[in-house]
Amino acid sequence: MTEQGVLRLSILVTFLLAAADIAFGLLSGSYAIIFDGVYSLTDASMTIVALLVANLISVSAKSGPSDSKLIERFTMGFWHLEPMVLGLNGTLLMSAAVYALINAIGSFMAGGRDLQFGPAIIFSALMLIITLAMGVYNTRANRTINSAFVALDAKSWLMSGALTAALLLAFLFGYAIQDTSLAWMSPYIDPTVLALVCLVIIPIPARTVKRALADILLVTPSDLKHHVDAVSQEVVDRYGFESYRAYVARVGRGRQIELYFIVPQHWPARRLEEWDDMREEIGAALGDPSPDRWLTIVFTTDPKWAD
Repeated sequence: MTEQGVLRLSILVTFLLAAADIAFGLLSGSYAIIFDGVYSLTDASMTIVALLVANLISVSAKSGPSDSKLIERFTMGFWHLEPMVLGLNGTLLMSAAVYALINAIGSFMAGGRDLQFGPAIIFSALMLIITLAMGVYNTRANRTINSAFVALDAKSWLMSGALTAALLLAFLFGYAIQDTSLAWMSPYIDPTVLALVCLVIIPIPARTVKRALADILLVTPSDLKHHVDAVSQEVVDRYGFESYRAYVARVGRGRQIELYFIVPQHWPARRLEEWDDMREEIGAALGDPSPDRWLTIVFTTDPKWAD
């Protein structure tokens, strides 16, 4: 089970469900179901982009610097693309929900719309089963994959399941009040449930957008910086260096760490192998020696090279 495999399956299922949503929504006159399809299409399109970025990151992490012309043009890797995609994905999903909310309000003010609740109930029940199954599958798969893309995709499936569940409950209510004194409410059920779902959905991707923006702006993660500072200070105390400078950033799944140790002038000469052994020791102390860590360790007697 790989990140790319999970995303490919998610894309295929999403496109099939989105096409069914839009087709049934147009036939039944339900804007809520149409919105579910459009929302899914938007998410699937961004998942394709996410898959391409995941492939690039995987290839660049495993390949040598001259394995392809593309990698030669991006020698710093492709980690910076991940927060861009995540941020764009979250922004598009929120934008789609805002647009649907505006349409729902307009439809409500225009007197609502009639809907055949029987077929809508059957369709919504089938969609609910599929979306929840995909959400659970992605969530379980990501326990071992630990991918931000898969995590966002799983969240999107669960959000879609929540939307479908809300539609199903609303359609059941609409079906139940037929030929009763509450039948006048029937035309307002579809726009009302659409508006309520949009109000719930809009804030959900905000956290992803916030983190993506922090990664794009290279905001230093405090937990990683504290860990790097603790390891670096211990190295300074142990070897008698004058000080150190640490520069840390999180870019998507990538961790970029640059360490500069200020060595006292007129120190006894050391062989290059000794400095390399010291780098290995520092790298091991920092932990997480994964392909997604970009670690640079420099020893210098001149602080200008570190500032």
